[in-house]
Amino acid sequence: MAGATPPEQQPRGRTTMRDVAALAGVGIKTVSRVINGEPNVSAAKQEAVWAAVAQTGFRRNDSAALLRQGHTSSIGLVLEDAADPFSSALTRSIQDVAHEHGTVLFSASSAEDPVKERDLALAFCARRVDGLIVVPASGSHTYLRPELEAGMACVFVDRPPLGIEADTVLVDNIGGAREGVEQLIRYGHRRIAFVGDRLEIFTARQRLRGYRDALAEAGLDVDPALVYNGLPHHDTTRAWLRDVLASDAPPTGVFCGNSRCTVETLRAIAQSPVRPALVGFDDFELADLLVPAVTVVAQDPFGIGRTAAQLLFRRLEGDTTPVQHIHMRTRLVPRGSGEIRP
Repeated sequence: MAGATPPEQQPRGRTTMRDVAALAGVGIKTVSRVINGEPNVSAAKQEAVWAAVAQTGFRRNDSAALLRQGHTSSIGLVLEDAADPFSSALTRSIQDVAHEHGTVLFSASSAEDPVKERDLALAFCARRVDGLIVVPASGSHTYLRPELEAGMACVFVDRPPLGIEADTVLVDNIGGAREGVEQLIRYGHRRIAFVGDRLEIFTARQRLRGYRDALAEAGLDVDPALVYNGLPHHDTTRAWLRDVLASDAPPTGVFCGNSRCTVETLRAIAQSPVRPALVGFDDFELADLLVPAVTVVAQDPFGIGRTAAQLLFRRLEGDTTPVQHIHMRTRLVPRGSGEIRP
């Protein structure tokens, strides 16, 4: 049987000011004054304290002081999925702005689950973050009303909240989708399929509306058999794509509502003799290296994140202007797949 761990190998707790004071041969108050840069401490004692800090690895705990000042120099970010390319770019840009303001960013993923989103957002609030940025799941956000009424700054990104009024930074989903479908129409397509995410998601509904608007403006009817909304990475989505491409009247063009739908559609096209033109909403890695390269309606996640973070920090600095709703423009990037004629 293994023996007990020798005392010298047992883990110790965090080094405290008391440990530093004992090693430096001074009082705890002297250690505090040196670490906080207060005057009237002799050079010899300062040198002894800093030597003890270096030897013990002491790190100051700012939590109590920050709470006494009424802030924690931290903000929370609740995302749909941190692994998603859009989310990772969004996080990086928000983190950059937070760093510029001397603030730490904490982030977590809701996995598009309203209950998990609520739990994460309220957990951040319980830890007294100064503000929140939320990419909301579907569902009510009235759970945040007490926090907002208490002065919590909050900005919603990509989708608006339900049940409360709050600052939002959104993309022109309708206009972007309309422009993408118009590109297919411009190149002669009349049977255009739509492949989008679940309709309970705000962006999916908006992009479907843009698709419908583009067809209506061109005098084209929407064929329900060419419209699909569902989980992108799901067997039912793959089955629908396979069936519609193998039908007697397959679409000559396809518009995809997000990058995940685009990737699934590309996989389906690769296994089909039908080669429709394709435009996707959202750029994605390697889209420009495929043959043909993929035409996309591009968002700017870095710009969206920076805009949202700057708005949040303006609120934290005392901006009391009315609730703002900022809409970011998209950009059509023609690369070849959307410029194939029927």
